[in-house]
Amino acid sequence: MFAVNALNAPSKTELYVDLNKQLKSLLDGERDFIANAANFSALLFNLLPDLNWAGFYLMRGNELILGPFQGKPACVRIPVHPSPRGVCGNSAFHRRTFLVPNVHEFPGHIACDSASSSEIVIPILHGDILVGVLDLDSPRLGRFDIQDQSGLELMVATFIAATDLPAKA
Repeated sequence: MFAVNALNAPSKTELYVDLNKQLKSLLDGERDFIANAANFSALLFNLLPDLNWAGFYLMRGNELILGPFQGKPACVRIPVHPSPRGVCGNSAFHRRTFLVPNVHEFPGHIACDSASSSEIVIPILHGDILVGVLDLDSPRLGRFDIQDQSGLELMVATFIAATDLPAKA
C-alpha cells in the first residue's frame, strides 16, 4: 500500500511531497489521535532513511509522556516545566522546532538510545495548546537539515488538520 518509492525521489523536497501525499492517504477518513499518530510514526520510521526512532510524546501536566512510536523502547517521562530536559522538553517548552545535528553536544540531552546522534523535534500545537511533540532520532550525525525541518513541519500540519486533537493537554 505504501511504497518505499519515496527513497528514490530526486530531491528531499520531492521526498517530503511524496511522504505528505502518503500521510494524507493514511489519515483519510480517520480522525482518532492515537490511530493517526501511530500510522504517522510508522510511515516516517519505515520510509525515511537513517532513523532509529520516530514517534510522539504527549503533554500531560508539566511533562511529556511517551505516545505512539516506532523504534527501541524509550524514556517514558520528560520534564518540561519548570526546567525542560532534553531536546523534546526544550521543543515543548519553547514551542518551536529543535534541529540538533549532534545530540552529544546538546546540554541536558536524554540518551534513551545510545545509538542516537542527531535529532529533530517538532511541537504539535492546537491553537495555543501544546498537545505534544513529534520526535525523530538518527544514528547519523547531521542527519537532519532545514529541508527535513520544512518537510516534517508540513507533515505535522497535515496531521493536525486531519486529526481530532485534545481540547486541553
